Amino acid sequence: MKNDRFLRALLRQPVDMTPIWIMRQAGRYLPEYREIRSRAKNFMTLCQTPELACEVTMQPLARFPLDAAILFSDILTIPDAMGLGLYFTEGEGPRFERPIRTKAQIDNLGVPDPNEDLRYVMDAVSLIRRELDGRVPLIGFSGSPWTLATYMIEGGTTKNFSQVKGLMFEQPDVMHSLLDKLAQTVTSYLNAQIAAGAQAVMIFDTWGGILTNRDYLAFSLNYMQKIVQGLTREYEGQRVPVILFTKEGNEWLEKIAATGCDALGLDWKLPIGEARKRVGDKVALQGNMDPCILYSSPERIREEVASILASFGNGNGHVFNLGHGIHPQIDPEHVKELVEAVHSLSAVYHQS
Repeated sequence: MKNDRFLRALLRQPVDMTPIWIMRQAGRYLPEYREIRSRAKNFMTLCQTPELACEVTMQPLARFPLDAAILFSDILTIPDAMGLGLYFTEGEGPRFERPIRTKAQIDNLGVPDPNEDLRYVMDAVSLIRRELDGRVPLIGFSGSPWTLATYMIEGGTTKNFSQVKGLMFEQPDVMHSLLDKLAQTVTSYLNAQIAAGAQAVMIFDTWGGILTNRDYLAFSLNYMQKIVQGLTREYEGQRVPVILFTKEGNEWLEKIAATGCDALGLDWKLPIGEARKRVGDKVALQGNMDPCILYSSPERIREEVASILASFGNGNGHVFNLGHGIHPQIDPEHVKELVEAVHSLSAVYHQS
């Protein structure tokens, strides 16, 4: 592979500079993405057409010297394959035609076959790997069982999580049966992505941080750990690193690190140096710049990059990223400044 520093960093191996990729790096902040999105009928057409998903995945790599590509898809492809009827409305985000809220509905959910019901994702992964031709690694991903369940039960985005928490508190056994089914599905889905060509995988636990300590461990982390234990960790002689990311999950870093994952994704609330002290050399760390820094001047962006690199300090095991997804209004020139700053300022931390 021409550039494997992302994979090496996830495995805490020596690199020449800190690698960087950006959550939602293929998306609405790029004019070329907006152009292809206007040609497609809707967002799901982009996801379900492998050639379009490949084109969108490759767009940021044509602009910036990023160290990884991430599959262009959506975390809600799984519940869509389970028959919930995913659709997107402008300004409102994802919605489901048939949310699930009863034991009978959950019992009737089938576990989709990723190579049949989600074949378009696997075809996109294979196509992207061929198009990358070893240039940088490809990341596959899924939502966590808890995060998927929140959308499936609420029927879309929500502010108070009343439906999902109501079911969790009133009928915990029913919630556990749904989460167990989702854990099986996510495991097979990610393993299929690995078989199709994904060289690292990431689990996005977007809504784990809304839970109490007790409920996070029981209803979120418990199922992510089951997935980690069931994943293909080596494929074609290469280690396949696993990244876990719980937004607003800083109080549980030690417990997340103990799942057996290779790396933790961090939001921007905790200095990365403090996170490193807490988890030691157990896992690599990915993060953790506030996305809003990218609204500021190139000089301020560079200053923030320097601060985060200094906080992590010398040694291996850091993948630079934002603390969450890039905003649609960000100037691509500011992203260019970010990537160049990470590469140019980080080499000093990797000198032996």
